[in-house]
Amino acid sequence: MLNFANETIDLDQLPKYEETKLNAPHASYWKIILINLLICLVLLSSALTVLFFFNEEIRDYLLPIGIAYLLFWILLFVLYRASFKKRGFALREKDIMYKSGIIAETTTIIPLNRIQHVALEEGLFSRMYGLATLQLFTAGGQSGHMHIAGIPIAKARVIKEALVKRLDLMETPATEAQ
Repeated sequence: MLNFANETIDLDQLPKYEETKLNAPHASYWKIILINLLICLVLLSSALTVLFFFNEEIRDYLLPIGIAYLLFWILLFVLYRASFKKRGFALREKDIMYKSGIIAETTTIIPLNRIQHVALEEGLFSRMYGLATLQLFTAGGQSGHMHIAGIPIAKARVIKEALVKRLDLMETPATEAQ
């Protein structure tokens, strides 16, 4: 007969992920965020300009809408900057962790044995600054994916190779590896 035990775990003895030192995105990633934000805001400005040009009734509200739009720009800038400062990741012995968010802070921890695929993405602006996005895919569907942007390309390649080697070791049984 099997002895079944289901002991209570002392929660105070568990490791604190909050104490993990995180690697921040590269400082140049802030420039990429600003470029993307600027592109979106220029497109929105163009749409508003066309709206004011073709709709005479709305022209009376040009000043209040302009002030609201300027405040919107400032708010977006402040939120994106605060969000940038809160981002970070850590590659640990058994998992990888990513933290982001200012209003709703999210910490995602993926055990390395759950990772199925690793990809490296270099967008146009990222390539200009020598940065990449590391993408980790798990079996958990969209919620299991992790995208870590703003990593220097050389460092991202090293992390990717380390993860791929780790995945290969997990897939190869110990008897085959010898």
